[in-house]
Amino acid sequence: MASKLAAECIFCKIIRGEIPSFKIHETAHSFAFFDIGPLSDGHALVIPKYHAEKMHELPDEYLAEAMPVAKKIAAALGSENYNILQNNGRLAHQEVPHVHFHVIPKPNDEEGLTIGWPAKKADFDKLKELAASIKL
Repeated sequence: MASKLAAECIFCKIIRGEIPSFKIHETAHSFAFFDIGPLSDGHALVIPKYHAEKMHELPDEYLAEAMPVAKKIAAALGSENYNILQNNGRLAHQEVPHVHFHVIPKPNDEEGLTIGWPAKKADFDKLKELAASIKL
């Protein structure tokens, strides 16, 4: 986390204790705290301690720890309904250029995450071509 970008990153500053937060959990690879602009009570963020802007840039060991931490937070909050949200890039609604995961309780129709899902009809030929082109 020694890059200039990491030095200026608000989440890196929170991890280093330069900006106060309402910390709820910390491990070797992650830091979790309550969001100060919550969508509902208990809205939390899980941030890897490695500075990467997008998820595909994050080393696997940091990513591997994020979901168990999010799971523990959701369970501790006692949320029957909740969302785990992760965005990559400004166009995809990422506001802070540091990988982070939101744990957002959904207690009712008014609070929590609201999603518009403009699904479209799939082109099966394109899906077949895309599936054949991806080699993981």
